[in-house]
Amino acid sequence: MENTCDAAIKPVAVIILNWQGRELLRRFLPSVVENTDTRISRVVVADNGSTDGSLELLEEQFPSVEILKFDRNYGFAEGYNRAVAAIECSYAVLLNSDAAVTPGWDRALFDYMEAHGDVGACQPKLMSYDKPSTFEYAGAAGGYLDKNGYPYCRGRIFGLCETDSGQYDSVADIHWATGAALMVRRDVYIACGGLDPKFFAHMEEIDLCWRIRLAGWRIVAVPSAIVYHLGGGSLPAVNPKKTYLNFRNNLLMLHKNLPDSVRGGILLRRRLLDTIAWLKYVLTLDFANARAIFRAHRDFASMRKDYTRHPTVNLLGKDRNSRRNILIEYYLKRCCKYSQLR
Repeated sequence: MENTCDAAIKPVAVIILNWQGRELLRRFLPSVVENTDTRISRVVVADNGSTDGSLELLEEQFPSVEILKFDRNYGFAEGYNRAVAAIECSYAVLLNSDAAVTPGWDRALFDYMEAHGDVGACQPKLMSYDKPSTFEYAGAAGGYLDKNGYPYCRGRIFGLCETDSGQYDSVADIHWATGAALMVRRDVYIACGGLDPKFFAHMEEIDLCWRIRLAGWRIVAVPSAIVYHLGGGSLPAVNPKKTYLNFRNNLLMLHKNLPDSVRGGILLRRRLLDTIAWLKYVLTLDFANARAIFRAHRDFASMRKDYTRHPTVNLLGKDRNSRRNILIEYYLKRCCKYSQLR
């Protein structure tokens, strides 16, 4: 592992994890360099052993950007864990390589964290890069979990993303912050174990935020900071691998973060709901996604043995957002927007 720049230590490290992403860096890094406040922040690209010319591009066109070189591809979660551990800072920002930032974005997040010592992590307002007036799926204006552990957002319920008309421009306590642009206290990130490498992809930031909240910290959305996210680059929404990861990782997250007193009941309820989803795929002859749900439950049964941490606090049902049943709200009550939820 090599860091090519020994810059003066600043409180914020904006960390972009890269693997074979030369074109994304060429396209999106200029906005990060231009709009990040150099008085408080340094920009670091942590490279997972790329061989596509990413490093040459950085050295030739972005001399102000620090480079943290890894010897191989450690994946998303472990790559970020290694980067956060290696870079000295007070606040780490996990910023996707397909994100474009706006002036003052990092200052708004930093100022809020500095003024609120009980906040462990926060996110900006996340907008679609391709549809700039629309919230982006990966986090919108802040994420929540319902009583069954299903994620939803201010600005996005299931696959429906709202148009931004300023309806969520207030700072809000949330359950989880998007991993596309996540500012987190470095010591909190490390103490809470960072991202879980076993997740591979999808919901790893929700799991981390759950653990941060269990440790007594708040998670907040700061919409005065705005980031535009391309998104959808890893797997299409209908891809069976995405179905598999979403179902498996959601079960793992519930198993890890729920206390013994409620874990069994909630997981049983989820098994019933997932069976309905499986049946829907079967009836529509989508056997690939049906098999993905079956595999997710099979692999969850095997993987849960690797986790022994059993918290005593149940965060599902603690507030109004986590007492909701988002399936009923969306499919039966036809509440397609967060503002319609009661």
